[in-house]
Amino acid sequence: MEFQHKPVLFCETMQGLNIRPGCVYIDGTVGGGGHSQGILERLAGTGRLLGIDQDPDALEAAGRRLAGFANHTLAQGNFSQMKELAQAAGIEAADGVLLDIGVSSHQLDDQARGFSYHHDAPLDMRMSQQGPTAAELVNCLTKAELTEILWRYGEEKNAGRIAQGICRAREAAPVETTLQLAEIVKSSVPAAVRRAEGHPARKTFQALRIAVNRELDRLSEGLDGAFGLLKPQGRLAVITFHSLEDRMVKRRMAQWCQGCTCPKDFPVCVCGKLPQGRLVYKRGLAPTPEEVNENPRARSARLRVFEKA
Repeated sequence: MEFQHKPVLFCETMQGLNIRPGCVYIDGTVGGGGHSQGILERLAGTGRLLGIDQDPDALEAAGRRLAGFANHTLAQGNFSQMKELAQAAGIEAADGVLLDIGVSSHQLDDQARGFSYHHDAPLDMRMSQQGPTAAELVNCLTKAELTEILWRYGEEKNAGRIAQGICRAREAAPVETTLQLAEIVKSSVPAAVRRAEGHPARKTFQALRIAVNRELDRLSEGLDGAFGLLKPQGRLAVITFHSLEDRMVKRRMAQWCQGCTCPKDFPVCVCGKLPQGRLVYKRGLAPTPEEVNENPRARSARLRVFEKA
């Protein structure tokens, strides 16, 4: 299946990164190469780009798309390993880093990857195509562990009911496919939830995907790695697609922007802490109505950009 991934908030991201010829950039989630192509076009044959992705299908597609540019390197790995991957590529610091978080359109549309509840496929959900699958989690974890995952990563109000439904179903036979799981969720939630807009399994699938890929842990590590690699006045642009990711990015950037932490009643600062940078946009940027109309999957995207002091 051809790797398709339409880059969201493209113009806003290019502007936020403030791309300058001769500089060094890292795309920590290269995907199909859409954002990377935009960076390389603006570098105009100068500077350098390192593209990272854990999905071998993505790297293959990006390699084809970026074949006409000589000043780029592609590396397989998670963006949480950015520092090590950059050093292996001979990069000690970067003028800009981009993270486009979450599942790609290709991964959703490729039925064999098991990310979607719209198609029947093996319950996989591994972005790297390595490690434990979603089926292993669903069939091996306790009810309490499943409830915790659904509540923590999916903010699913019916987490307990769904976990109970999964445990009951797997007593008869292992839960091995996406439609099996979707039907279990559907039969486990109240009728009012089934009648509501949107598929009742959406949050369950999100939660399992995050757990399988350890996405929030990787995001936290990736943010720290990106900050450490940024040169002075370098910029970090992060695109998120759900509130858990966005809250983490917002809080981490706010911490970097915070200066003195002394109590307000102290007459003078004794902590000596200075802001480590600034927000390029005070609030996260959302897609325009025109972009959402053209690409509905951009609907929940948010872009936040930080500039290092």
